Amino acid sequence: MNPADLAAPVAEVSLWSMFWTAHIVVKLVMVGLLAASIWCWAIIVNKALLFARTRKAMDRFEQVFWSGSSLEELYTTLAERPTTAMATLFVAAMREWKRSFQHAHASFMGLQARIEKVLDVSIAREVERLESNLLVLATVASAGPFVGLFGTVWGIMTSFRSIAASKNTSLAVVAPGIAEALFATAIGLFAAIPALIAYNKLQGEVAKNQARMESFADEFSAILSRQIDQHAGAERDRMAA
Repeated sequence: MNPADLAAPVAEVSLWSMFWTAHIVVKLVMVGLLAASIWCWAIIVNKALLFARTRKAMDRFEQVFWSGSSLEELYTTLAERPTTAMATLFVAAMREWKRSFQHAHASFMGLQARIEKVLDVSIAREVERLESNLLVLATVASAGPFVGLFGTVWGIMTSFRSIAASKNTSLAVVAPGIAEALFATAIGLFAAIPALIAYNKLQGEVAKNQARMESFADEFSAILSRQIDQHAGAERDRMAA
């Protein structure tokens, strides 16, 4: 080989040209992965803002709740439209509490269990709301590299068929097709890596919020339990008199 040929400049191949000259199947894979990446980033931004708002709202609610204000006043304020996850728990438990006193001969039997059940259901609903769309991140994180690999394998197969048809095995003929094929894997990793990192981070945030809600539910349930014991004791004293 002439040394001058080695020194000859090689035509630069841009990302756009690799996409444009790729096989239609590889193009569909690339477009699908890019669309999935955009969808994932939209979910990531939306969830980051949601968790930030939820954390601040929980801080404000706990500050008001533990400030010593009346539970009845707080319930009246929040009953129409709870503004936070903890407020939803509070309103659900207080609503069950107040239903038990609507009748003159209200019974306290099973009230504590009903309140705890209502709190558990409310927590499950709030966690489900926080976890919504996180499955998309998990799916892209796990399937993205394999979808990109599918595009790469298809592109290499197409390149080999072209090489066989042209009967030319020089690097200048082989390299562009292989580069186009590997571009699909690169896009798959570009979509999967941020999705995986964000999924783990957001799942951690969900777990923190769930633990915080469960802690509040236990504390509030204990407060209502003391109220139930007081009402039950007063009822027994009245009947004994």
